[in-house]
Amino acid sequence: MHILVLNGSPKGDYSITLQTSLYLQQQFPEHSFEILHVGQRIKLLERDFAPAIEAVQKADLLLFSYPVYTFIAPSQLHRFIELLKASGADLKGKFATQISTSKHFYDVTAHRYIEDNCHDLGLNYIRGLSADMDDLLTEKGQKEARDFMQYVVWCVAQQICEPSSVKNTPAKQVPVTLPAETVEPKQSGDVVIITDCEADNVQLQQMIARFQAKLAIQSRVVNIREYPIKGGCLGCFNCAVSGKCIYTDGFDEFLRNQIQTADAMVFAFKIKDHSMGAVFKQYNDREFCNGHRTVTMGMPVGYLISGNYSEEYNLQMIVEARSEVGGNFLAGVATDEFHPNEEIDALAAKLQYALTYRYVQPQNFYGIGGMKIFRDLIYLMQGMMKADHKFYKAHGQYDFPQKKKGMVVKMYLVGALLSNPKLKGKMGNKMNEGMIAPYKKVLDRAKKQTVQ
Repeated sequence: MHILVLNGSPKGDYSITLQTSLYLQQQFPEHSFEILHVGQRIKLLERDFAPAIEAVQKADLLLFSYPVYTFIAPSQLHRFIELLKASGADLKGKFATQISTSKHFYDVTAHRYIEDNCHDLGLNYIRGLSADMDDLLTEKGQKEARDFMQYVVWCVAQQICEPSSVKNTPAKQVPVTLPAETVEPKQSGDVVIITDCEADNVQLQQMIARFQAKLAIQSRVVNIREYPIKGGCLGCFNCAVSGKCIYTDGFDEFLRNQIQTADAMVFAFKIKDHSMGAVFKQYNDREFCNGHRTVTMGMPVGYLISGNYSEEYNLQMIVEARSEVGGNFLAGVATDEFHPNEEIDALAAKLQYALTYRYVQPQNFYGIGGMKIFRDLIYLMQGMMKADHKFYKAHGQYDFPQKKKGMVVKMYLVGALLSNPKLKGKMGNKMNEGMIAPYKKVLDRAKKQTVQ
C-alpha cells in the first residue's frame, strides 16, 4: 500500500504522535509511507490545496496522526478536513485510520470526530490506535503499534471496515422569532455570549437575539471571528510556567479580561463537520494558556446550537464533558431543530436561576474521571507545569486515595470480618445497619432542625 500520513500536529517533525508512524514505516518496509504536515502547514494549504489533493488521491490508506487537543483533534486538523471536504476530492473506496497520542483524556471523542468525518468523505474507516504519549518508549507500546498496523493491513486485504452511524440528514432549522416584549430593565450582571457567527447566518443571530431579549440579566456578545487570532495552539508549553502564550496577539489577556471575568458564559455556533468548526476549535485550543486549570469553575454555562444536535452523539458528550470537567453547571443546550423559542427561553430561565442561587451540581463520571487524569498528570509534571501545580494545591485537587489512611485501615478491618465465616454469621444484618448509621444521624439532625 501507499500510506499517506496526515500529520495534524502543529509541531511537524517534532510531533510525538508522528514518531509512531515513523516506527511503523521501519517495521513495515513492504509499504510506502508519505508524510504530509497538514497541521504545521495549514496556512500554506489554505492558499494552495492542490498538493494535498494530489497526495490523498494517490494514497491507498489515509493515516490521520495527531495529539488530542481539548477533547478533539487540533484546530489545524479541523481546518484541513474543512478544506478537504470543500475540495470535492473523490476518496470513495480508499481506506482510512488514525493514531493519536494523549494521556487518554477524552481520546474517545477525538477518535469519533475523525471517524465520522471519514464516513462523510466516503472512506472505509478502520478503528484507530489511541496511545499514551510514552507508549512507544516501552516494548509493550511498540508491540501494540505493530499489532495495530498488522490489523490495518489485514482489514484492507479483507475489505473490512467499520459501519457508519452518521446520518447527515438535512438540517431542521425551525425559524426563531423575537419576543413581542423583552425583559426590561435588565438586572445587573455580566453574561458573555461567545460566538463565531458569520454575517449571513441570520438563524444564529436570531437565536442570540431572542436569548438576550428573554434573559433578565445584562449580556454582551463577543464574536471571535472579529478577534485577530494569529493561529491555533502550537502545543509548545511556553505557557506552562508563566501562563503567557507564545503568540503576540494578546489572546491570553483578552480571554482573562473579557471572557473569564463574566458571571456566566453562553457558546453559540452552527454545527460543522460534527463539531463546532475550525474557528471555534481554534478558540478552544488557545484556551490552553490556562493550562489544565479549571479557572471558571462554579460559573454556569449554556449553549445555543444551530443544526441537527440530536444526531450528534459525540458532540453531545463533548458539550456535557467540558462543563463537568470545568466544574460548570450546564444550564442547557437550546437548538433550532424542533422548538427553538421554547428551548431558548428555558435556557435563559435556568441560567438566571443558577446565577441567582449560585447553583452548582456535583460532578458526574465525565468530570470526576477527567479530573483524575489531570490530577495524576500535573502531579507528575509539577516541575514543568508550575502554574497548574500551584492551582491544584490551592484548590485541593490532589485528592489521592492513599492520603485517606483511616479509611484504608477501616476497610482492612471490614475485610477481615467478612473473611471469617463464623464472625460473618454472627453479624447478621449489623453490617448493613452499620453502613447506614451515619446517614441516619444526618436525617435525625435534619428532622430536629425542621421541628425547630
